[in-house]
Amino acid sequence: MKITDACIHPYPAGDSTLARMALEAAGLGFDSIVAIGDVGHQSSGPEVLRGAVIGAASLKEVLRQVRDPAVRGADVVYVNAGEISFNRAIVSVKEVHVVRNIHATRRNAFDHVAARTAAERGVGVDISMAPIIQLRGTKRQRALQRYADILSLQRRYGFGLTISSDARSILGQRSVRDVRGLCALFGMTGAEVSEALSSVGRLTEPHRPVRVVG
Repeated sequence: MKITDACIHPYPAGDSTLARMALEAAGLGFDSIVAIGDVGHQSSGPEVLRGAVIGAASLKEVLRQVRDPAVRGADVVYVNAGEISFNRAIVSVKEVHVVRNIHATRRNAFDHVAARTAAERGVGVDISMAPIIQLRGTKRQRALQRYADILSLQRRYGFGLTISSDARSILGQRSVRDVRGLCALFGMTGAEVSEALSSVGRLTEPHRPVRVVG
């Protein structure tokens, strides 16, 4: 399976061009990347998938946005996490592949109900490296705790995880080795990191029931 940085933000959302970030990703050990926005045509380097992020406050708005041609044409569709009822609902939307920004939610906003549904529907949860790299003090510890909570639920219910640099420039990108070290901070094993780094292809296949473990 391909080792994938599950989310980067090239220019104009970020500071570095897609071509430059793709080249950097290849040098850091990645086979593919998911770029948010219009990726155009890349003639060389790692495979570039197009991602679309839905930022919405209600399920109704998510359902409206997934019908947008710009979203429907994406290889990977993300929804920013929110309150508990919202998170429980969005993991049932068939067009959604991954829930992201989990570090910014309240504790238990992604609970056992959402976890079980995500496993059944084949929806993943993204672990972004950006908060671990960029935040300090209490905010960083809170992000690590949220990731530890998600990891605990994943081990029990078996939904997919993705790992992203969430980088907006080449300075925010990290190597596969660095990712392993950062993920170890909240208890993720090397095998679990490898599984998460290669999960994008499985999550974007037609959704099918996932075996619930534990």
